[in-house]
Amino acid sequence: MKLATPSVAAIDIGSNTIKALVATRNEHGLLESIEQRALDSRISEGISGDSMRLTDNAMADGLEAVAELMAMIAPHHPEKIGIVATSAVREASNGGTFAKRVEDVAGYPLQILDGEAEAKLIGRGLLCDPAMSKWDDFHVFDLGGGSLEVLTFKDRKLEQAVSLPLGCVRLTEKFVADHDAPFVPAEGEAIRAFVRHTLQAADITWLEEQPVAAFTGGTITTSRAMVAAAREITFHETQPQVTVELLGAILKKLGSLPLSDRRVVPGLPAKRADVMPTALATVIALAEFANLTEFQHSLYNLRWGLADSLLPHS
Repeated sequence: MKLATPSVAAIDIGSNTIKALVATRNEHGLLESIEQRALDSRISEGISGDSMRLTDNAMADGLEAVAELMAMIAPHHPEKIGIVATSAVREASNGGTFAKRVEDVAGYPLQILDGEAEAKLIGRGLLCDPAMSKWDDFHVFDLGGGSLEVLTFKDRKLEQAVSLPLGCVRLTEKFVADHDAPFVPAEGEAIRAFVRHTLQAADITWLEEQPVAAFTGGTITTSRAMVAAAREITFHETQPQVTVELLGAILKKLGSLPLSDRRVVPGLPAKRADVMPTALATVIALAEFANLTEFQHSLYNLRWGLADSLLPHS
């Protein structure tokens, strides 16, 4: 009698979104989703300041999201549950307090990842994507609310990994004066200049060595969702190859709108509407720096890497 394949659950507490995945391995040893969910729960308010501290409201919202995701996970009875947090919690002076509260709610400890560990799990998750199975040498980018992860793979082995303070919540707080108003072109140029300066200061010259790149995270996912809504097709009917030209067109459209109008754009989650122009400007600046004209979008990121680390390989 064949034993049932075990399942595991992963919760990723990001700066802008909290996501969960319940996964198992199929008969070919590939990671497969049983159920997954993402909740917009921004815990990173104030991340651009000199002293980052999670507010009581942000922590309460985050804990509510964790409780909801644990309720989703419970019926699957996973053998292992891993919970991790990224830049907002690791930079917060009261991140340890939040970690203790998460453990009280979830019944499992919260691991606060440093930038290197975060990047490695993102890379591990991407390698679980069947669409990437034939990719050998490539870059991977993941843009969150607090940070941008930049990775390079050679022969499918992680060679370089850098975490940079270029998250869309962070840069929106830093450069956008009036969040309710249309996105001012001067603000977009200031963001692009800051991204270029940060990349240059980090001495990431190896970005120019490989013209093939994948992108994970909510910015490209949301862009595809907006395209799907505009064309009245499903998300999975959109192309995973997302051009910089398309991102520029989306930025031009969104940037002309006040926040109240952005919040009702089909495919754009209302809670992401304030940071989406900044996120697009950041991605475009990154593409210009690396001489890229398009990205391969992947839905396999940190939580997939965490799930993969929890499941035994046959």
